[in-house]
Amino acid sequence: MATVQLTKDNFNDVTSRDGIVLVDFWAAWCGPCRMFAPVFERSSEKHEDIVFGKVDTEAERELAGAFQISSIPTLMAIRDNVVLYAQPGALPEEALEDLIAKVRAVDMDEVAQKLAADKGSR
Repeated sequence: MATVQLTKDNFNDVTSRDGIVLVDFWAAWCGPCRMFAPVFERSSEKHEDIVFGKVDTEAERELAGAFQISSIPTLMAIRDNVVLYAQPGALPEEALEDLIAKVRAVDMDEVAQKLAADKGSR
């Protein structure tokens, strides 16, 4: 599956769906972003059940600001509308594949229970 360009207009629609969404916050001038781009693209071709989205932080400053992106590339992993991972840095292919396996393995029922408990304790 090809990557999807994410903007403030479509970000919530894409990321709020059930399933896994990986988001790459990047900029054209960023060397590490350019190095990570083909790794991200190859992974998108291997995992057709995952949405791979890209946010151009130069064009989407408001969106990058909303997520407090201060270093790029930043990779965010969202599953069933819950952010499970958000870290800056270009991952090598093996590390990206490992992250995808970990995100797939998360027990989302357990996450939902924890979120509900945390919300109830406030």
